[in-house]
Amino acid sequence: MKALRFEQGRLALVRGLPRPVQQGEALIRVTMAGICNTDLEIVRGYGGFTGTLGHEFVGVVEESPEASQVGVRVVGEINAGCGRCACCKAGDARHCPERTVLGIVSRDGAFADYLSLPPANLLAVPDEIPDHIAVFAEPLAAASEVLEQTGIGSGQEVLILGDGKLGQLIARVLLAAGCRVRLIGKHAGKMKVAEDAGIETVPLETARNWLPCAADFVVEASGSPSGLQLALDLVRPRGTIVLKSTFHDKAQLDTSRIVVNEISVIGSRCGRFRNALDLLSRGVLNLEGMISAQYPLDRGIEAIECASEPEALKVLLIP
Repeated sequence: MKALRFEQGRLALVRGLPRPVQQGEALIRVTMAGICNTDLEIVRGYGGFTGTLGHEFVGVVEESPEASQVGVRVVGEINAGCGRCACCKAGDARHCPERTVLGIVSRDGAFADYLSLPPANLLAVPDEIPDHIAVFAEPLAAASEVLEQTGIGSGQEVLILGDGKLGQLIARVLLAAGCRVRLIGKHAGKMKVAEDAGIETVPLETARNWLPCAADFVVEASGSPSGLQLALDLVRPRGTIVLKSTFHDKAQLDTSRIVVNEISVIGSRCGRFRNALDLLSRGVLNLEGMISAQYPLDRGIEAIECASEPEALKVLLIP
């Protein structure tokens, strides 16, 4: 098979690789994969990962210890736990200390013809969700996690920093939940995509001037080390900042402002796929406009370059 791999600081399309057959795991033929900002940051040095990139995918099970899964179109939870620790026994491998993470930590990912995951990680995709929408399941699960962690409710004011892929998805999820959402961004094309989905936008250059202490909840999804400082400017005293960005650089933090204003800061990562699939089945999120381009896996390096462009949103790979 072929795969887009990051090794020794270099991105390359490698052919002639064996299929990733693992004892006790399912073998999935990838039909579509999505490029995430985390993939781009790994190429810049984030996390020290080596191997096949990619963690957003939809595919068809070709082999599995669970016979009923064979031939089923699936998406998959990306964290694979040890099965022995307290987190795994509680049914949540997302914080297993020995976990592997698809295309991110010690596990080859989805930018390949095939990938391997435990059967318990796989969820069947409803027939009404096409591949190019099902591939949003992983980032949409991460977006939905904000609701699970904070208890943000209908009618509450939420500011979202960042007009990129994750910020756009979070805005759609919160808008569907009845929140009053404003998305702060700096890319005209991306903000137009958000506006077409019914999301109110605010240009970054004006946000500091007319939105001080503007919201009880601020979600930082800018992908920039400076995003946290802006979030501190915009959150009300005793408000909550949700951190979503991962990046290679380090962010500076003025902890005195957090103490004096009694701000809660929540880290937020992976969410539950079932919630995401339910949202996708309802068809309420208007995701079509978020797809910037599709590339065959053979042009994977070109696809990564496209996804790195400032105005790009979701770029898809098709093995």
